[in-house]
Amino acid sequence: MATKSKKNQESNVTVDGMMTFGKLENGLHTADFQNFQGGEGIEPFSGKCKVQAMRDGNVYMEELPKPKKRDNDADQYRHRQDNSTLTLGVNEMYYFEFWLPKRRVKELPQLLVHQANEAAAKISGLICKGEKE
Repeated sequence: MATKSKKNQESNVTVDGMMTFGKLENGLHTADFQNFQGGEGIEPFSGKCKVQAMRDGNVYMEELPKPKKRDNDADQYRHRQDNSTLTLGVNEMYYFEFWLPKRRVKELPQLLVHQANEAAAKISGLICKGEKE
């Protein structure tokens, strides 16, 4: 059964079936649904979702919105290096990420300082460039 409302263009399909709940060895939950009817009116999809399984067995699932796309201007605020990146997020926050394998821990302090300084110099140059325009 499919219904549509003009207000938010929502489309619902109701099917009869069986839900199996489980828990993996790593503690993560699973839920599988087997449809007893045909798949008429069901649009296949995959994505990140919020799922709520209630004590009474009801399950509520809502697909999460896709991440916002960056504008081309934000790309100039991206600085990549061997072990780090500096990016301007869609929330207008700067993020500096650094990674290094544990076996190279002795190099960490020097690489971190070096790459952070290079990222700061890149942003300083962009700030100065912006002030002159």
